[in-house]
Amino acid sequence: MKEQADLKNILKTGKLSNELDLERALILDRKLRLLVKRHPELTESRKKLRSIIKSYEEVHWSKESEISDSKIKESDIAEFIADQEGIFLEKRKNIIKEKLVKLKITQQELGKLLGHGKTYMSELMNGVSPFSMRDLIILHKLFQIKLDDLIPTIISQKDRLRIKTSLGELNNPKLKLEKEDLIFI
Repeated sequence: MKEQADLKNILKTGKLSNELDLERALILDRKLRLLVKRHPELTESRKKLRSIIKSYEEVHWSKESEISDSKIKESDIAEFIADQEGIFLEKRKNIIKEKLVKLKITQQELGKLLGHGKTYMSELMNGVSPFSMRDLIILHKLFQIKLDDLIPTIISQKDRLRIKTSLGELNNPKLKLEKEDLIFI
C-alpha cells in the first residue's frame, strides 16, 4: 500500500490522478506550509504542488463539472483513508522520536545513520517524503521497533474486494483473512 504522497513524484508527473491523490496532496501542502519556515528551499516545491492541486480541483470540482453523489462518496472515502494514513504516520513519527530521545540521538544523527541530509531527514520525519523500505528496516533493526509500527499493513479496498471474491471461489477453509481485514469503508 502506498501510505502517503511522495512530493517528488507528484511534482515529476505534474498531476493528480484521483481523489485520494488530492487528499494526500492537500495534507502535503499543509505540512509544507509549516516546513517552509525552517526550510525555505521547499518554497518552490510548495508553489508547484499548489498549482497541481488547483488544476485538479478546476477539472473535478468546478461549477462546470458534474458533482454526483458517487463523486462525493469517493471524496469522503479518500478523505477517510488519508486521515487514517496520517494517524499512522504521526504514530510512527512519535515512536521514532521517543527512541531518539531514549537513546540521546538527534534527528540529524539519525539522518547520518540512514545516509540522509538534514533537510531530507526533516521531510521524512514530517511525512513530506516517504521512508524507503531500506530506511524502515534499518529503524526496525537499530531501534527494535515492531515492523507493524513502521510499515502500514492495511489492505486497500480494491484488494479486499478481489481477495474476498477469490477466497469464495477457492473455497479453502485454511485460507482466510481476519474479519477486520475484510471490512469495507
